[in-house]
Amino acid sequence: MSASAAEEIAGLLAAWLPSNDDPARPLMTLSTGTSSGYPDARTVLLSEYDERGFFFHTDSRSRKVTDVTGDPRAALTLLWPGRQLVVQGDVSRADDAEELWAYRHRSRYLQLLAWLNTPEFAALPLEERLVRWAEFDAAHPEGALDPPPTWSGFLVRPVRLTFWEGRPDTASRRTEFRRTTDGWQTALLPG
Repeated sequence: MSASAAEEIAGLLAAWLPSNDDPARPLMTLSTGTSSGYPDARTVLLSEYDERGFFFHTDSRSRKVTDVTGDPRAALTLLWPGRQLVVQGDVSRADDAEELWAYRHRSRYLQLLAWLNTPEFAALPLEERLVRWAEFDAAHPEGALDPPPTWSGFLVRPVRLTFWEGRPDTASRRTEFRRTTDGWQTALLPG
């Protein structure tokens, strides 16, 4: 008896992605539509994933938030040697509990960055940025920082997942899952 498509997806994700409690979060390319009609792409951390989808976090003032607010659809691309996962999906705001969990599981550097990564800070000369960073770090002991008000999380609920796998001894192949009204449709495609 073969596994259902949902079970197959869960198995592939478990094999390809680190567990959510692993501090080594993978990077992914987040692609969005823009008001100009040109697509945009940037690299973000995959904060976590579960049966609902894939989470990323950012500053609410960022261009990516403007993009997903204007067009709540996105694509995510995760790339490893010999493997690629592409996710297309609908984007919605994460809840407060998930946002707090993700912030608490960020590295110290990324927690500080969430507070200091502003246009004003970026405009400072390097020497001043180094001093202000060190002062802010010293003034806020590890574990004492809550997320800044601009910390925001988003969930990408997949409508399509494409797992590409290349091999040196045969042709590459894609396994594609498309969401339907009653589950997932699976297709095996050339690489």
